[in-house]
Amino acid sequence: MYNKKYINTKLSKFLIFMNQEEKKQKVAEASLEYIQSGQVIGIGTGSTINHLISLMDKVKSKIDGVVSSSENTTKLLIEKNIRILELNEVGRLPLYIDGADESNMHRQLIKGGGGALTREKILAQASDEFICVIDDSKLVDKLGNFPLPVEVLQISQSLVALELVKIGGRPVLRENFNTDNGNVILDVHNLEILEPIKMEQSINNLPGVITNGIFALRPADRLLVSNSNGVDVIEN
Repeated sequence: MYNKKYINTKLSKFLIFMNQEEKKQKVAEASLEYIQSGQVIGIGTGSTINHLISLMDKVKSKIDGVVSSSENTTKLLIEKNIRILELNEVGRLPLYIDGADESNMHRQLIKGGGGALTREKILAQASDEFICVIDDSKLVDKLGNFPLPVEVLQISQSLVALELVKIGGRPVLRENFNTDNGNVILDVHNLEILEPIKMEQSINNLPGVITNGIFALRPADRLLVSNSNGVDVIEN
């Protein structure tokens, strides 16, 4: 005999998942409007960006190429027959589009759930305009509910973890994972990120840290937030 409560719970979770995927698709499609002819653009990593890549057939004929933030994104773009360029070839980027694990209303972000935070931060810094695409479940009053990813050299893993404990975090090694740069990631739970810029700088100054997933020194210029009614734009 089937358990009705179990079935209803599974159905509810499925519907929530489908609704969230629809929101990701919607905000990914909205970001296409910002891509102009003749540009080389930067593309990030993650589930919302995967939706964007699935829509790139609509714009690939008018762009000159893409700088990718990860090997996974590169693979998906190659499957779309989109030209891949290195950042060193193109210098600055007119546009970079990426998602986030969390964002506040100041467009300060936590990123790195997919493990590409260092390359993502480089592309964000190299871009004239950084557009972040999220669904409304990622918009928060205060950063820190999502565990903060910190990319570190393996030799410094224990040292950095001890320092992160001192500031109130609970660092957990991301198991069976290495970044595209060959490093490890500590996911830091229980952090209260009241001053994102200060915390970003402080963690980045720890010896052995490559970078952390707070994007506050270089926040998004424009935040596209998908909800049940459409897509809201948060900008300067």
